Amino acid sequence: MRILVLRGGALGDFLVTLPALAMLRQRWPDARVELIGNATAAALALPAELLDAVHSQHEARWGGLYGTQPLPPALADWLEQFDLVISYWPDPEGELRRRFPARPGQTTVFGAAQPNVAPAAAHYCAPLRELGLVPTALLYPLRHPAPERALIALHPGSGSPRKNWPLDRWLALARWLERDCAAQLLIVTGEAEPAGVLAGVGHHLRQLPLGALADRLACCRLFLGHDSGISHLAAAAGAPCVLLFGPTDSALWAPPGPRVHVLRRDADLSSISVADVQQAVQAALRDRS
Repeated sequence: MRILVLRGGALGDFLVTLPALAMLRQRWPDARVELIGNATAAALALPAELLDAVHSQHEARWGGLYGTQPLPPALADWLEQFDLVISYWPDPEGELRRRFPARPGQTTVFGAAQPNVAPAAAHYCAPLRELGLVPTALLYPLRHPAPERALIALHPGSGSPRKNWPLDRWLALARWLERDCAAQLLIVTGEAEPAGVLAGVGHHLRQLPLGALADRLACCRLFLGHDSGISHLAAAAGAPCVLLFGPTDSALWAPPGPRVHVLRRDADLSSISVADVQQAVQAALRDRS
């Protein structure tokens, strides 16, 4: 059995597809599953054996799938090797639907690229019902080691300033965590956050490779962040999460599961006070004690 999944987007877009990949692996444990998408993000699923191979969505050869010209023979032959093709790629003109099945007997399933069911992970599982697969739980199955009791991770950024809690409040929260909770802090930052953010507190992990970052997050007793791909990574790594939401729909975009607590007041994150987050942190730490 050979399965090909087409799934584009950024880190968070891939991670909300993990439950669907887990369903495929559970149903066909010996299948070879390959994915065309965000190669850096999708590589996270290789150690968990949810995927066997990853191909970058940026390779020029995939452009031939859109349009009416015959496919290059090598690409056509490669696509014909798969028994099942599942596509979540945008297909507004139906061009992909005209390409598949690539041969008689090949099964094809199409799902919309943008979620219209909450949570987003459920949207990407829904098309698999055509294969007789029904999710029993929306699992993010990457890593689940025992956490270190004092270790708490903070990610004060996201892909949009509108989704970020004010930095002065993050700093006040970080100092409180160190002082009153005896926490050892990991400050997670990447390209979207300015260098030196939250300087003077915690141990800084800047632009750490995703696999290494997932390993560190898996050891955390708690993760605090926003609506971001890194928050989905923390949830996938098994860390309990307190996530601050504002302008985006938490029912749609928050990682599913009982270990994720969402804090939202309204579309403006400045409506969330430091005391609000402190209370949520204390409740989460009690739950995990």
